[in-house]
Amino acid sequence: MRRPSILVVDDDGAFRSSLMSELERMDFDVHAAASGEEAVQRVVETESDVVLLDLRLPGMSGLEALREIRARAPRTDVIMLTGHGTIDTALEAVRAGAFDYVGKPCPLDDLEVRIRRAIERQTLRLRASLLERGMTPPDLGAEFVGQTPAFTALIQLIDRVAPTNSTALVLGETGTGKEMVAKLIHARSARRARPFITVECAALQESLLQSELFGHERGAFTGADRMKPGLFEVASGGTLFLDEIGEVSLATQVTLLRVLDAATFRRVGGTAEIRVDVRIIAATNRDLASLVRQGLFREDLFYRLSTLALRVPPLRERGDDIDLLARHFVSLFNQRFGLERRIDAAALELLRRHDWPGNVRELMHAVEAAMIVCDGPELLAAHFARVLNGRGPHPEPEPAAVSTLRELERQGIQRALHVTGGRRARAARMLGISERNLYRKIHTYHLENGN
Repeated sequence: MRRPSILVVDDDGAFRSSLMSELERMDFDVHAAASGEEAVQRVVETESDVVLLDLRLPGMSGLEALREIRARAPRTDVIMLTGHGTIDTALEAVRAGAFDYVGKPCPLDDLEVRIRRAIERQTLRLRASLLERGMTPPDLGAEFVGQTPAFTALIQLIDRVAPTNSTALVLGETGTGKEMVAKLIHARSARRARPFITVECAALQESLLQSELFGHERGAFTGADRMKPGLFEVASGGTLFLDEIGEVSLATQVTLLRVLDAATFRRVGGTAEIRVDVRIIAATNRDLASLVRQGLFREDLFYRLSTLALRVPPLRERGDDIDLLARHFVSLFNQRFGLERRIDAAALELLRRHDWPGNVRELMHAVEAAMIVCDGPELLAAHFARVLNGRGPHPEPEPAAVSTLRELERQGIQRALHVTGGRRARAARMLGISERNLYRKIHTYHLENGN
């Protein structure tokens, strides 16, 4: 787990060193700066969560440094360190955006409480932001890249479907972007300011799925020690996205049909009718018509869900879009990783000739992997050849690029650690994996010392 990062800014070397030792004992990741100018530079480099900033500094004053830090790192909280006779200035600093202030010499228990309080507030802000973004997704139109007739027709249909309140069914293979289509429909509807809730139907057992969708009353089953509202209630006024609807049991299908027809339902174990205003968007990679014929999916629910059907074309039907998508993903990862790379013509030709069973998702991951293993300014065909598991025709890679997927992963992790200066939290974010997973892989590949 990532340790909170603290930047200590004080021109008194002895005080700074002593305070850093105490903070390290409290299990913080501690950095130091001796001036306001250095602090402004280091706060971005160290990704500091909290800055302990002395008010009286040579050169740039503490107040000036505070304003610069707030401008460059708005998510970082600043706690001012005040000496005798500077309380009024400390209060001015709080008005200027400081989180808090503490007198020098710093009572360590009091200082730790204030630091923990700042970090707790940041965690709550982050959770609220993630929840808000997750429940009200932005208009993702800029992420829909393509100009082939099938893809253009899909975008036009989304614009026609979005303003309605009708149920929609999004069809397509795995990796084509069905959830993105659902989010775009929601973002361009009158419900855009209301929640967008995703339900992974295939990931939940029947009893758990019913409880998640409709909620339950206290005592409805063993362990139900309190009433829980269902996602239909949470999504009221907005959109409920039922992903992999083809995996839902016949029993749950009956209840879903009733909600679609009457806009009412009962919590598990309850008797009261609850009315909701929810738009349903469902998605599946299965042939629902075939499931109906096999008796595995209710015909009436199928027709109710497919009032408006949108088919997301697979990437193999969008050959002319592959160049656009590849360049789009290169630009995306350039921004994410702080790089300036481009993709060469031979690599684009290799991508065009691949069959893409994983569709757009596979292409995105292939570009990301190539970005990680590439050392130069250009992504070459050799960077993609092994990433694509050898499927489809491709040019013979250079001998130096002939590596197993295991070796490519090891090289990618090693490079990420090098780029981030060994900071594992940043390396994990760059690689798109959890810190725990990164630690495991570092041990597996014997990279503990950065070798």
